[in-house]
Amino acid sequence: MAILIDAAEHAPLLRRSTSPSLSERDRKDGEAGISTLRGVFIIASAGLLIFLQATNISILTTTQSSIAADLDAFENASWFTSSYLIAMSSLAPLMGRLCQVFSPRLCMFFSTMLICIGSTITSTSVSFQHFILGRVVTGAGGGGIFIVASIMAIQMTSPKKRGLYMGLANTAMTVGVSLGAVIAGALEPRIGWKPLFGIQAPLSLVAGLGLLLSIPASHTSKNASYANLSIREKLARIDYSGALLLTITIVLFLLGLSGPKVLPVPIILSALALPVFVLNEAYVAKDPVVPVSVLRSRGTLLTCLATTGFMMARWSILFYTPVYALAVRGWAPAVAGSILIPTNAGFASGGLLAGIFHIKRTGSFYMHTVIAMALFPLTMAVLAFISTPTSPWGLYVVMVFLNGLVTGASTNYALVHLLHLTLPEVHPIVISLLATFRGFSGSFGSAIGGGYFVRVLHKSLDNGFAKAGLKDRGELTRRLLGSPALVGKLEGKERAVAVGAYADALKALFLCAVGLSLVVVLVQAGTGWKEPAKNDEERAQEEIEGEDGVLAGT
Repeated sequence: MAILIDAAEHAPLLRRSTSPSLSERDRKDGEAGISTLRGVFIIASAGLLIFLQATNISILTTTQSSIAADLDAFENASWFTSSYLIAMSSLAPLMGRLCQVFSPRLCMFFSTMLICIGSTITSTSVSFQHFILGRVVTGAGGGGIFIVASIMAIQMTSPKKRGLYMGLANTAMTVGVSLGAVIAGALEPRIGWKPLFGIQAPLSLVAGLGLLLSIPASHTSKNASYANLSIREKLARIDYSGALLLTITIVLFLLGLSGPKVLPVPIILSALALPVFVLNEAYVAKDPVVPVSVLRSRGTLLTCLATTGFMMARWSILFYTPVYALAVRGWAPAVAGSILIPTNAGFASGGLLAGIFHIKRTGSFYMHTVIAMALFPLTMAVLAFISTPTSPWGLYVVMVFLNGLVTGASTNYALVHLLHLTLPEVHPIVISLLATFRGFSGSFGSAIGGGYFVRVLHKSLDNGFAKAGLKDRGELTRRLLGSPALVGKLEGKERAVAVGAYADALKALFLCAVGLSLVVVLVQAGTGWKEPAKNDEERAQEEIEGEDGVLAGT
């Protein structure tokens, strides 16, 4: 997240530089040594890695029931996804600094190796603890994939093409989320869930080697402060204390919210660790993980917070529409995952349409961002009330598509508006920061939304069985909490209660997402629309440049 910053040696971060931006120099250096063939291999390898990272998130939606049954972990099924996302979000901020100290090329390969090891551990799991260990290691590797790919897009492409390549990265993520659930749902009944994770190890290795060999070894972050340092000196510059404190803060917070019951002690400890982390970054760390100077920009801070909340609400669609198809509609696992295809097609379409037909200039996109985000809760509200067994399936498909459409447009508008609100020399930094906060949303959405969903579902199942006169259903309730596919195997009153409970839980979750997304609109509206003001020193410098230009012309 701290890519291209050396706070201890550079001038204040939000000053306008009169020299070419660092990202522009990096682009020229990078493009100079990259042929078309190399570029194709880089794009293909990075796209495959992003795709695999996305499938690691969505694959659980249609395989969760089988995994929970094999490992006898029905009540702990929410940890299958949460463990991956917590590890991913906790370590992602460190990747920006590592890219600065070493290089994006080496950091991406290191992340790939972690994914290979984690996938191997997961595919050989024989217990719940074994499985979670594999998910944590895989998540630690996944935390670097999208962040480092974003940094490479910043450094290795021109500003005019940067949006295109960021859009392609988002498309790879979207395709992975969509197809991961579909492919897993189709193959799991035939080959089991373990090969689905095992195959990711060799694929990741191929993609990682492709990037390592395609990106020139000379391509680094071009940060002069690290150019002549030895490996030991580079390692000494890493903000270990900040990384540890940030990891502890996020992990404790999510641990307190991820389970069926809210645990106050981890949340309190997380609240105590957060100010310690901020003080460490501000006064102790030489090269902080999160530069405090960047967060002084109101536009940056509010955009990052709005993106986190917005994508948290979006994750409720990605995580739980397949659950709706499985438990409420009674679709087969292979079909249930296909519900993600229209919403992710909408996401890709919204971003590409906004970029191709509208975002053709620099400047403010304030109203476009706010309006697009304001349309999102409308689609969520409709989905909350039509997540029933009898609602028209065509209407449901249309609404999830529209939800994805406004999400894709919103994220693109928010990005270009953030670039307007910040000075050019910090654009690589704020883009990396925004990507990291966006990564947090998956963890927060899974932990907070998953915990709330399980609590509502548990209560609804208990009340439903009691009203139906069905006693001693504790074991069935335990299994239903972790296996939505089990609903289709029930009959009579048991099935009616289970279907109703899942419908109630989905409605409650989606309505919470509506409330959150309304708050997000207000936060985004607070970013403002004015570009950074120039101070007297900057105006004087521009006057000098103007005089130099006149002299040069004469």
